Amino acid sequence: MPGMRRLLYLLALALAVVLPLRTWVAEPITIASPSMAPALRVGTLLILDKWTLSARPPRRGEIVSFRSPVGTEDLVKRVIAVPGETVELRKKKVFIDGEELREPYVAHSRPEESLEGDDFGPLTVPEKCYFVLGDNRDESNDSSVWKTTSGERIYYVCAEALQGLVRRLPWTL
Repeated sequence: MPGMRRLLYLLALALAVVLPLRTWVAEPITIASPSMAPALRVGTLLILDKWTLSARPPRRGEIVSFRSPVGTEDLVKRVIAVPGETVELRKKKVFIDGEELREPYVAHSRPEESLEGDDFGPLTVPEKCYFVLGDNRDESNDSSVWKTTSGERIYYVCAEALQGLVRRLPWTL
């Protein structure tokens, strides 16, 4: 029985360390859709950094995970505009406060098609909200296309829905 007690002790110790780390510091996640390709491909293993957002808000260009404002799933998207900024999309190009945003990470699978979300705004991002888009713009369920079940547009992710910053594992850089 001493071996069983030791095993139970080690298991309890592991849980006492792992559960708080996963809850408040970081946890592994896997990319489930092509909406962030080519930067993050389906199946890519990443770390969800929960600690950083407890100290500061996300910045433009950072990739975040959050609870979807139109469903029950967790999504991963890039922050495009932060509170107080004006965002506009014109022919698939993003403008922040009237200036075109340089986005070398963006991919368009249907560049010649005019899709919902390719043109709208300008809109000013409210306090404690973020405008987010997938890098694979024509295949992303994001701020440019979200609607409630009654058809009302939802343009922003609220800060309380954010789960953390998405980080690459050190050996995958």
